[in-house]
Amino acid sequence: MILNTDSTKPIYVQIAEWLETEILSGNIKQNEKIYSQYQLADMFNINPATAAKGLNILADELILYKKRGLGMFVSTDANSIILNKRKNRTLKRLVREIVMEAERLSVSEDELLQMIKAANNEDKGDV
Repeated sequence: MILNTDSTKPIYVQIAEWLETEILSGNIKQNEKIYSQYQLADMFNINPATAAKGLNILADELILYKKRGLGMFVSTDANSIILNKRKNRTLKRLVREIVMEAERLSVSEDELLQMIKAANNEDKGDV
């Protein structure tokens, strides 16, 4: 992963989202030790405090848990927490943006649904 230093999204948020994606994709498994703040700092050439902030976001959301003296580990509920979070935050926000744009362009609900279905079929190779 390459951090986008020009983004309005803080680096520690980008780190947290990257770790979430790694967990969802199965690259980091439940109860597996996650990278330390120093490993992340070295990997991304950032300040360890910035990396720690990204890890702490995930710990606060119960995606990670701390074992004193051993580091942080992926919780057993991590996948479902991340999926629910992304559905409720990211997808709903994107859907709202699409609906608002469709209204501005006078695209009907049926037309919008057809566009979504067509895009879904394209992704599946059903064109």
